[in-house]
Amino acid sequence: MVPRPPRSLRHEYELFVEEEIENYKDSVPRHALLSIGDEAVASLRAREQLALDELLLCDEVDRIISKRLRIPAYETWRKRRMKDLEAMRRPERWGLSADDPLVRAAKPKEPGRVLVAGAPDSAAPLYLAANGHRVTTLAQEAGEVARVLSDAEAAGIAERVDGQVIDLREWTPRATYGLVVLTPQAMAGLSSAECDDVISALQSATVAGGLHVVEFQASGRSAEAVEELRARYAGWEISNAGTPGAPGSFVAKKGAA
Repeated sequence: MVPRPPRSLRHEYELFVEEEIENYKDSVPRHALLSIGDEAVASLRAREQLALDELLLCDEVDRIISKRLRIPAYETWRKRRMKDLEAMRRPERWGLSADDPLVRAAKPKEPGRVLVAGAPDSAAPLYLAANGHRVTTLAQEAGEVARVLSDAEAAGIAERVDGQVIDLREWTPRATYGLVVLTPQAMAGLSSAECDDVISALQSATVAGGLHVVEFQASGRSAEAVEELRARYAGWEISNAGTPGAPGSFVAKKGAA
C-alpha cells in the first residue's frame, strides 16, 4: 500500500466536515432527513433561489446539518489541529520515553524515509510519522499492519505511513532508508542463517550514516544472542542505547561507503 500524497490542512478540514455530516445523516431516520430537505427548500426560496437544482439543495442540506452539529469554523479547527499535531510529536503521546533508543536515535535526524521491521504495536511507526518521517512498516501478520494503518488514519497522519504484509526472508529493498527499527518480532522464528540474510538486506537498504535501532524489549534473548546480533554489525559504529526497560537494545551507525 502506497502512502497518499500529503494533505493540506484546508483539505483535511473539508474531509472532517464531510465525515461529520455523513455520520449525522447515517444516524438519523429518513423522516428527519426529509424534514431537513423541506427546511432547505424553504431557506433557498426565502433567498430567492428559484432555480432549485439538486446540487444546490444538497449544499443547503449540508449547511443546515453543519449548523446543527456546531461544526467549528476552519480557523478554530486549524488551531485545535495544530495543537494536536504538536502533542503527537512528543514521545509520551505514544507511550515512549524521552530516553527510549528510538527517540534518541530519531531526534537529531531530519525527516526522511524510515523502515520499521516488525510492528508489535503502532508506537514506533506513528511517533516517527508524527515527526515528519515517511514510514514503511513491514510485518508478517496482516493484523499488525492493519492496526498500524488504522491508527495512522485515526491520528490523521496516514499519508506518511505505508504498510506491507511480507515475510522478511522474502523482502527485497526497493528504496533506501536513513533509519531502520529492528524489533524483536522481526527476528522471531528465524534461523541464524536467515537472521544473517535479513539483517544484510536491511543494512544494504540503509544510506551511509544511517542508523539501525535494534530493540530487545520483549525478545527474551540471552546475552550471548544479543552479542551475536551485535557481531552482525561489524564495521558499524555501535552505541549502547539501552534503557532499564530495554537493556539489550543498541544503535548502530553505518559508515561511509
